[in-house]
Amino acid sequence: MNPPGSSQWILQIVWLFVLAVPIACVAWTVTHEELFKEPRDYCARRSQQARSLAARKFFYLFTCEYCFSHYVTVFFLILTRYRLLLDDWRGYVIAFFALVAIANVYMSSFGRLRQEVKSEKLEAEKKERDLEESPVIASSTAGVAGVAGAGGKEGTYPRPAVR
Repeated sequence: MNPPGSSQWILQIVWLFVLAVPIACVAWTVTHEELFKEPRDYCARRSQQARSLAARKFFYLFTCEYCFSHYVTVFFLILTRYRLLLDDWRGYVIAFFALVAIANVYMSSFGRLRQEVKSEKLEAEKKERDLEESPVIASSTAGVAGVAGAGGKEGTYPRPAVR
């Protein structure tokens, strides 16, 4: 299947959002996931310790998802010959920047989602540890609305006995 021409702008927009998915996946995987940890750590060290500016910048691109997404986008543009809005070289330039932008929105959303999931997991583990450490004494009327308490009012709870 060939990419859509400039006259099929709705199909071009669909391609834009779909093509940004693999770009984001490749850029995120290389710059964040455990699979590429050793090469990424090597590149991070080289980006800080290399003597020349060009070498430092070259190695840095493998540690930054935004930077790396530009190179992944070039690869996918060559692979698919996708152009946006115009059928000449200007369509490639527009597609390049649009794909990078959408891919980075995807990566930011994924990063935020991942952070929220990790935070919720840590909160659940903390609550579980707290429950294991302190014994819970359940009262048969605690937490039940509508039980008359010490004040005799509806919706209040009984006061604990003082020893």
